[in-house]
Amino acid sequence: MAIEIHDYDPAWPQLAQRAIDEVLAALPGLIAAAEHVGSTSVPGLAAKPIIDLMAATDDLDDVLAADGALEEIGYRRIDTGIPGRLFYRRDGYHLHVVTTASWDTRNQRLLRDHLLRNPADRDAYARLKRELAGAGGDIDAYTRGKTALIQRIVDAARAERGLPKVDVWEE
Repeated sequence: MAIEIHDYDPAWPQLAQRAIDEVLAALPGLIAAAEHVGSTSVPGLAAKPIIDLMAATDDLDDVLAADGALEEIGYRRIDTGIPGRLFYRRDGYHLHVVTTASWDTRNQRLLRDHLLRNPADRDAYARLKRELAGAGGDIDAYTRGKTALIQRIVDAARAERGLPKVDVWEE
């Protein structure tokens, strides 16, 4: 399956907010914070047209117990094997649920914030994504191809906040 990279779509934030509102309504009282993350959250950044959302909860087990409510709005949980995070997918959307204790140090949020403040890194990331997608590889090759640049950006973002370096795929 070909990887499609689209120019930034100004509708993405509105789509994300609608999806966040749906998640909050489906999980009343369980979500402490929710944000639009990922490439579609950065104006001017080319992206795969998938809206990534991140939500924080005090207890992941409470969200697990409410899987049915997320299924009712189209989300299916995928076991990624990553500790401290639940991952749900529906057509065009990814939902990452993490603990409130880890919220401020989540790499996806740090990467987004860095790209919002640093247009040169945003543009370099967009060029790399287009190059990798144009090479015709699979999604694993595409993801591996982005790793070094993402790691460099996340390392810089973590250093700005006095946080230790961590592997971007092992958090």
